[in-house]
Amino acid sequence: MLSHPVLDTLRACLTRLEITPLLGFLLPAFLIYATIEMMDEVREGEADPVDRAILATMREPGAPHEPIGPEWFVVAMKDITSLGSTTVLTLIVLSAAGFLLVSRRYSLAGIFAASMIAGTLLNALLKNIFERARPEFVATGVPIDSFSFPSGHAMLSAITYLTLGALLASSEKHAACKGYIVGLAIVLTLLIGSSRLYLGVHYPTDVLAGWSIGALWALGTWWIARHLSPSRMEEDA
Repeated sequence: MLSHPVLDTLRACLTRLEITPLLGFLLPAFLIYATIEMMDEVREGEADPVDRAILATMREPGAPHEPIGPEWFVVAMKDITSLGSTTVLTLIVLSAAGFLLVSRRYSLAGIFAASMIAGTLLNALLKNIFERARPEFVATGVPIDSFSFPSGHAMLSAITYLTLGALLASSEKHAACKGYIVGLAIVLTLLIGSSRLYLGVHYPTDVLAGWSIGALWALGTWWIARHLSPSRMEEDA
């Protein structure tokens, strides 16, 4: 390794620099900024032309209700989108909360359940505030019964899978296991949100806002759980 007084001084400064707290501030700040920007564009209708143009590229020419690609891929996207449905997410949340209760981590179970319930209520509130109509490109056989912004599937799957991924990863000692768990949670979240675009039930800004809010919510839940005092955890046990 090259050695020079100036380089050595710079290297020492970088070694002392706390990068983690900086990243811990920048990521939430970016998510908040991105969410506010998308909300502003949706409210003023500025996002509509780009949103519609992107969705149109995923539809068959002359048949806007038919997604491009073979039938098996359409079926696969419908299967993937079901992973973010209310039924599936409810089962996952109940199962995870039940496991935490059985393992006597009562505080953590309460934080997790409260986060999921509050996140669901927030999503419903935002939908009713913006009242954005669904796209006209909805694929055949895909049920929709609520407003479009933000995407409930994208937001609630981000909250559920990212929170679970973060909590599970924090209990692992090996970096590879931590990376795998968090990576899997991110991939699931991205696939579910992307399936909503492909099936035409959401605009891109709906999904992006859902991802941003969901990720921010998951970060908040993880932070609260991480700073839960060890003494309180011992009392719960």
